[in-house]
Amino acid sequence: MRMEASVAVAKVGKYAVSSSGDTVEVIERPHGGLSLVMADGQSSGRGAKNVSAMVVRKVISLLAEGVRDGAAARAASDTLYTERSGKVSSTLNIVSIDQQTRTLVITRNNPCPVLVFLDGEIRVLDEPSKPVGLYRGTRPLITEIELQPELIVVVFTDGLIHAGDRCGQAMDIPAAFRMLVEDGQLSPQQIADALLAEALRLDEQRPADDITIAVVRISQRFGDQARRMTVHFPLNIWN
Repeated sequence: MRMEASVAVAKVGKYAVSSSGDTVEVIERPHGGLSLVMADGQSSGRGAKNVSAMVVRKVISLLAEGVRDGAAARAASDTLYTERSGKVSSTLNIVSIDQQTRTLVITRNNPCPVLVFLDGEIRVLDEPSKPVGLYRGTRPLITEIELQPELIVVVFTDGLIHAGDRCGQAMDIPAAFRMLVEDGQLSPQQIADALLAEALRLDEQRPADDITIAVVRISQRFGDQARRMTVHFPLNIWN
């Protein structure tokens, strides 16, 4: 069966803060497939951005050399621990479509859960997980799932978890995700955008924290062999 992977990201910074502390990148794997890497640096603003960008760059560079996801996550943690003396942390998620093993690999150093839609059911990966950078030798949690059509994975930073807290309204993320996948026709970008829109509604359009949502979907492929990428990026430039 021919399949294709689709990846979408929706991202917004904390209200009235010029720089988001979240960083997300996508890289093609050297032996086929691709990896999405997402990090959320401690606190917010420029300092948090520097931390998350350093973590993502370290992971990306190692994945490009063929290093396994878990080893790349451990190396990024040790690098941050060494650079900041164990005083600064960052969450880290890696979602990889590995053509060699024909699996989707979820690597998690993030207290936030990961949502998986598979065989018509939603699975919540919420085993306790530690962020990177606080201790030497911090290990990630790794989940491996066979590639198959209609597999959907959602990863996010804690801004989504805390959406609505300021106004006394909690967001039920699994329930919101369930409503979206039950539609059956929504693209990964529409899913990410809808979750972000609900978070912003609960935060009254003033997000209390940086929010990043990434959606990865495996579907049956009926089209050509072309690879396509579309990016929408706001520019803070005024005349």
